Amino acid sequence: MTLTLDKRPIDPPVLLAPLAGITDLPFRDLVTRFGAGLVVSEMVASQEMVEAKQSVRDRAELGFGVENTSVQLAGRDPHWMAEAARMVADNGARVIDINMGCPAKKVVGGLSGSALMRDLNHALRLIEAVAGAVDVPVTLKTRLGWDDSSLNAPELAARAEGAGVRMIVIHGRTRCQFYKGRANWEAIRAVKEAVTIPVVANGDITDADSAAQALAQSGADGVMIGRGAQGRPWLLAQIAHWLGYGTAPDIPDGAERIKMISDHYEAMLMFYGRDLGLRVARKHLGWYMDDLGTGTEMRRRILTSRDPDEVLALLPAAAESERRAA
Repeated sequence: MTLTLDKRPIDPPVLLAPLAGITDLPFRDLVTRFGAGLVVSEMVASQEMVEAKQSVRDRAELGFGVENTSVQLAGRDPHWMAEAARMVADNGARVIDINMGCPAKKVVGGLSGSALMRDLNHALRLIEAVAGAVDVPVTLKTRLGWDDSSLNAPELAARAEGAGVRMIVIHGRTRCQFYKGRANWEAIRAVKEAVTIPVVANGDITDADSAAQALAQSGADGVMIGRGAQGRPWLLAQIAHWLGYGTAPDIPDGAERIKMISDHYEAMLMFYGRDLGLRVARKHLGWYMDDLGTGTEMRRRILTSRDPDEVLALLPAAAESERRAA
């Protein structure tokens, strides 16, 4: 299985999905160090970016110029989408992704994200505006359709390819499903058959078995991992190895695991600043402790502390509490 984007190999063909509030720059950097073919920035609103409503940190978060990073844009106006695409390309973005899959009510209510699947003509105007504005590869992330009565992803994909999109990522659910039920990988095959460009399967891929099943059922050229990587930044590299790409990642354990978590924690504090960093870090610490099996009381102490030094001092006990329980 080979995945290329505009003649550039995506190796391994295992990608990190954009997750709002989760796949920020510190987390993407960590996933990249273990190994990932491509990582995608959190979604950025096109008009807000152009009108400079974003902070310096927000702009830094996009990872301009990082070789294996794609910058994801969202919006409903072709003008602002084109302007945002030019801006990120001029700042060094290597790949631009268009979000037409986000199911969040706030995004859909603004006629962006997966709401665009209800009006493919308008969706194509946005795609044409972005693809016509830049020379870097443009990709598209979307869903199977708005609901079960309108599974129009194959039509959107074919028209997107004609407009210049170079890769399609399909989450195997409709917008109305949100994240309920199971992803329908078999339905992605119709998208693969509708285009000649690479197609990547997304949704419920959390281990070797689900990755292999998704590829077999969809016929896709690669997989994209989202929620499964929470608390397990090595998962993409691990799945890639299981699929036959590269060596097995060195998954840290014991003191090495705690050092990885501590380094990630400090990176978040440095990136966001102390107060915001403390809030952002809690969910990541929670996922790490889920994987460690940390006891309830130690978990509570770590997640409620407002002192970074105390958190760092307590983290070794997060792993020890599991060993004592065992």
